[in-house]
Amino acid sequence: MTLKVGIVGARGLSNLLGFRAIPDVEVTALCDLHESFLQEQAQKFGIPKTYRIYEDMLESDIDAVVVSTPMQLHVHQTIQALEAGKHVLCEVTAGVTMDELWWLKESVEKHSDKVYMFAENYCYIPTNQQIANMVSQGVFGDIYFGEGEYLHDIKYLTQGFNRRVSQEDASASKTSWRNYWQFGKRGNFYPTHSLGPLMQWFKGDRIKSVSTFATGWHTAPELRQEDTSITMCQLESGKLIKLRLDCVSNRPHNGAYYTIQGTKGCYEAPRGLGDDHKVYIKADGEHPDDAKWRPLSDFQEYMPERYQNVTEEQSEAGHWGGDYFIVKDFVDAIRGSTKPPIDVYDACEWTAVALLSELSVMNGGRTMDMPDFRKSGSYKDQIIRL
Repeated sequence: MTLKVGIVGARGLSNLLGFRAIPDVEVTALCDLHESFLQEQAQKFGIPKTYRIYEDMLESDIDAVVVSTPMQLHVHQTIQALEAGKHVLCEVTAGVTMDELWWLKESVEKHSDKVYMFAENYCYIPTNQQIANMVSQGVFGDIYFGEGEYLHDIKYLTQGFNRRVSQEDASASKTSWRNYWQFGKRGNFYPTHSLGPLMQWFKGDRIKSVSTFATGWHTAPELRQEDTSITMCQLESGKLIKLRLDCVSNRPHNGAYYTIQGTKGCYEAPRGLGDDHKVYIKADGEHPDDAKWRPLSDFQEYMPERYQNVTEEQSEAGHWGGDYFIVKDFVDAIRGSTKPPIDVYDACEWTAVALLSELSVMNGGRTMDMPDFRKSGSYKDQIIRL
């Protein structure tokens, strides 16, 4: 039986080629308020049905919805889809307020016969999957520290453009939603690309507390978002994750920098200018002064088998083929063969880092306790205290 998918948000089609690489799956509907762009994208990708009204698409015969709209719409549109009997793959972040995260969790639990999966595609980048496999097989020993950084100068997006523009063009454009829900916030408004892979490497652990510090306003003082914010996440085990967000500073893009440190060795992603993924594993009897990096390519046997056997069609899906595997896992969960690898509890916890970091940085870096979305049994468990 063919699985029919609808996408809301015509600018968010990164998963489209992934769906098309899976047998008996069709993207049959596309929804967007921007009529001319909607028709342009539908024609370009051969999507037969278009809708300007989201509720109209939900009343059609689709089985699943990909929510690819601006982040402030994610929870509302996800709940609507679940109530309409559709499965949901939702882009990041999961929501924009703590209340929204509780509403999301409660709705997913209520509609337990439907699949909700969080589309954090950085978890599916091949090198991140390779490191996850190395961690699970004990190559690094017991890992106890990790770093993730999202460095991406996107100030121009506050002017409503989703492309490169001149300063003159930008000044004449309309104000973007990003001016409010991203650059209008303090703290780490966009943690999940950095945090998601790390939390999968610290599998079975959870975030216990969040503390955030920031630099103040230097590069673009007209924005509420500070140049750089540093967020420390203490895990329930006592282990530590450090996150850096910088979408303001004038610097080259590096949105996928990670490190981990374990008892046997460590991993570091590239920094740029010819740098490469690198690994160090301590050899028996080796003196610390003799320690040397090795390229990650020396450990290619740890790349998961399905990534080693990826087809050309699958690899074209985006994010180095990761966009195929994320939708494959979503489809497999719908068809009952697996559980969604990134569930609503992951979505809520990883997104809550953003919301707690804002409270923390506005209160001098105060430590904010993370609620346990898996175990909360009453409204008292949902209270956030300063």
